[in-house]
Amino acid sequence: MLYLIAIILLIGWALGFFVFSVGSLIHILLVIAIIAILLRLIRGQSPV
Repeated sequence: MLYLIAIILLIGWALGFFVFSVGSLIHILLVIAIIAILLRLIRGQSPV
């Protein structure tokens, strides 16, 4: 579940960065996605 959210956030960041250029909101999404991926890797949970 966490991995899915991270992928959605990364896609949202890429779309926003290259299409909409919203500003700091895009970078916040990127940071949240990276944190979610790192948490998944640290916990070592299998994808559900």
